[in-house]
Amino acid sequence: MRESDTALRTADRVGFAASFVCAVHCASVPLVLALVPALGLEFSGWADIDQAFVVFATLLGLTTMTLGYRRHRTFRAWALLVPGLVLIWLGSFTPLHDHGWGHAAVMVLGGFALAAAHGVNLRMAHRAGL
Repeated sequence: MRESDTALRTADRVGFAASFVCAVHCASVPLVLALVPALGLEFSGWADIDQAFVVFATLLGLTTMTLGYRRHRTFRAWALLVPGLVLIWLGSFTPLHDHGWGHAAVMVLGGFALAAAHGVNLRMAHRAGL
């Protein structure tokens, strides 16, 4: 196995794990934010890193899907990646970026779509013997 094939698999695994964790995070944040005041706690100096993560996820996804396509020549992973990216960009760079339920819904759906895209890319590369 070539070193570039190992790097692609590692990048897809990182993308899969990060996208899945992101989806879980986005599903739980509205609940946590709703519970914090009820517990008498407050957040101060909240740093919003969603947008930086979306840019990172986009670059990682585009890179791994491009390299994967060059090896296995199927668009199945792209069919999941593109809608997933659209959803997370809508959730991060539009008025949906208010950390409400709409934001959570599009981010969770987008995160799971990205995770699925990386999983499909891994499977297709494996089937192609990479």
